[in-house]
Amino acid sequence: MKRLYKILLFVLLALPVAGLYANEPEQKKEESKELDVRAFILEHISDSYVWHITKIGENEISIPLPVMAYSKTTGWHVFLSSEFHHSPVYEGLTIAEEGKYKGKIVEKDAKGEEVRPFDISITKNVFALLFSSILMVVCIMYVAKSYKKNPLQSKTGFAGIMEMFIMNINDDVIKPCIGKGYEKYAPYLLTVFFFVFTNNILGLIPIFPGGANVTGNIAITMVLAVITFLIVNIGGSKEYWKEIFWPDVPLWLKVPPMLPLIELVGIFTKPFALMIRLFANILAGHSIVLGLTCLVFVTVKLGVGMNASMTGVSIFFSVFIGFVELLVAYIQAYIFTMLSAVFIGLARVEPHHKH
Repeated sequence: MKRLYKILLFVLLALPVAGLYANEPEQKKEESKELDVRAFILEHISDSYVWHITKIGENEISIPLPVMAYSKTTGWHVFLSSEFHHSPVYEGLTIAEEGKYKGKIVEKDAKGEEVRPFDISITKNVFALLFSSILMVVCIMYVAKSYKKNPLQSKTGFAGIMEMFIMNINDDVIKPCIGKGYEKYAPYLLTVFFFVFTNNILGLIPIFPGGANVTGNIAITMVLAVITFLIVNIGGSKEYWKEIFWPDVPLWLKVPPMLPLIELVGIFTKPFALMIRLFANILAGHSIVLGLTCLVFVTVKLGVGMNASMTGVSIFFSVFIGFVELLVAYIQAYIFTMLSAVFIGLARVEPHHKH
């Protein structure tokens, strides 16, 4: 674990400048072809069936990922995505290059139209998700083992850093936001914090196994928001539901049910805000870094002087955004956890005692 701690420390120190080399666009065979910045950014923040690492000359270094898809006509297909490099169509399956299924595995139906099979492939985001989850479990189990061996000893090193994070979130966020009975919600909220924080940090590292846009994927943030939504509303007190459907306001606000309808909509807007806030902030951060990197290649035809000056601007702002993104990685995990705790606390409201 000491070696793991040293690696993590090195990664954290290297993060501010890491963004300079993240997702550098491939050199075009035709120098006259201009770089499509929009397509380049969308390509690098979207999911993929292969993990691109780098390109040396004409040789692309990448890691093929397992494809697992079920077709209604041909059954199960399990193979590595590298098969698509040898032939664009393999076992009747191909990766769509355009249309609404662009970048996804499709097949042709009897009418010759593209349809999606049941796809449970290990994509780039899925692999990154599994890796970050395993890494998080290893780190937490290491800290738990340290406490089990010496429960009263003051922790130092990696265990001390983890203790600082845990106590900060538990004592300054979960406990005051939820109040009485916060203990049963602490495991979920701490897990959410470390899950979001770990994936945010890994997303800033441009080399394998980092660089995936996990928390910038709306499917991931949606699942987290739905879990919070279920915990809030299943664990809500009777007083919470009473304030939604029959609040303590004048009758004309309740019949017709104008205020209850507003409160009912609020049940769904809260998790929606959780989902969009995390997704939009992380996605925007990745897009800004990629956009700044593209300045070097967009200005290459404007002359040596202009290109050199814009390269300097690109490097400076990439380093600056790298520091900002490092801070945002923690802030977004903190905010998601805090808002989840606030929503849970509001759902556990106690009856108002009249004096």
